[in-house]
Amino acid sequence: MTKPIFGVIADDLTGGMETAAMLIAAGIDCGFVTDPDLVASLGDSPAIVVAQKTRVISADQAVAKTESAARALLARGARQIFFKYCATFDSTDRGNIGPVSDLLMQLSGAEYTAFCPASPALRRTVYNGHLFLGAELISESPKRNDPLTPMTDPDLVRVLQRQTPTKVGLLAHPLLDAGLDHLKRAIAEEAARGVRYFIADTIYDRDLAMLAALTSDWKLMTGNATIVQHYPEIWRTQGLIPTAKTRPSLPAVGGAGVVLAGSCAERTLEQLAEFEKRHPVLRIDLLKAGGVESMVAAALDWARPRLENGPVGIATSESYAAVNLAQQRYGREGAAQLAESILGRLAVSLRSAGVRRFVVAGGETSGSIVDHLGIRRLRVGPYGGPGIGTAVTEEDDPVALCLKSGKLGPVDLFTRTLESMLHPEGAN
Repeated sequence: MTKPIFGVIADDLTGGMETAAMLIAAGIDCGFVTDPDLVASLGDSPAIVVAQKTRVISADQAVAKTESAARALLARGARQIFFKYCATFDSTDRGNIGPVSDLLMQLSGAEYTAFCPASPALRRTVYNGHLFLGAELISESPKRNDPLTPMTDPDLVRVLQRQTPTKVGLLAHPLLDAGLDHLKRAIAEEAARGVRYFIADTIYDRDLAMLAALTSDWKLMTGNATIVQHYPEIWRTQGLIPTAKTRPSLPAVGGAGVVLAGSCAERTLEQLAEFEKRHPVLRIDLLKAGGVESMVAAALDWARPRLENGPVGIATSESYAAVNLAQQRYGREGAAQLAESILGRLAVSLRSAGVRRFVVAGGETSGSIVDHLGIRRLRVGPYGGPGIGTAVTEEDDPVALCLKSGKLGPVDLFTRTLESMLHPEGAN
């Protein structure tokens, strides 16, 4: 069995699917699983993505789940491990980016690694170690109010250093402009002083290309999916993979279509409002929630007759103010778990009712729904846009899924994606 050259460990399913989709669009065969035990059964794909719901669970749990994924990929002989997290570096002072990276350094035997969350095309940039969303520091953006991972410090060197005993440094932008040889010398000098982690300034796409060239032979790299787009051409130049293959397409999937939204991001709320212009949407108020069973039953009763006339939407998404009220009643984690449980169990009931096309908004929501549906392996389609991944299950009666980052995607994404699943091209 051929050893993979690239093993990705993603801390949520939306990001993992986006990464796989980028590789597939570049002509790289890429396996995608949610269960590390399936890694050994995959074929000769040069890239494998293991996506698990580890972003906001406890650091100890995230480390344990990541260890299973890393050991499975390393047992397959993965040449490089890539830890994928969000462009907004979603984490808290307890983790999970730092503790997971500490583990991966140990398991991979890496001497050092870099952190590249940036997505310049989406105006997620890092300068002097500070993370910007557009013209705003992340601490002055809506991310400061995130219900699970509020980002109140824009200095990623400080943010990461609070999560790890490993010494954190900076690859400042002048170093990237100075060229590859200069970068390598600077890293060697800093490593001699004990620095093992490097936050990478990244403003332009050319910075991503430079960082990809720098890190393509490293045992461990970490970052957002955007840098991954720059690796395939390097691998081809190095003779590690053949010339690009034709972009594969996904099969058409019929059956009823549903949007399930749990994200509270402003973009998801806009997408729901746009979807509601043409399709009915049920908004579940967690403050009025009874038992999970009764809420799922009520939502299913609402959806069944409407599905005969086309797609519907069901959402626990709310404004940050409404989320704060729910958190006051249930606690921060309790409110999130309640919403995820309702939507996850509802997805199971909807599948039994004939739904075969799902668009899911929110990384945590996506993980919960895929877990509830018992999906462990997916065939991913080529890249359809930032934060968006489309896939089908590998079974006789397939289900089509679009797992979307809450913050991303065009405003008409929901309707357009559900319609695209009906056609052979299938991936946005």
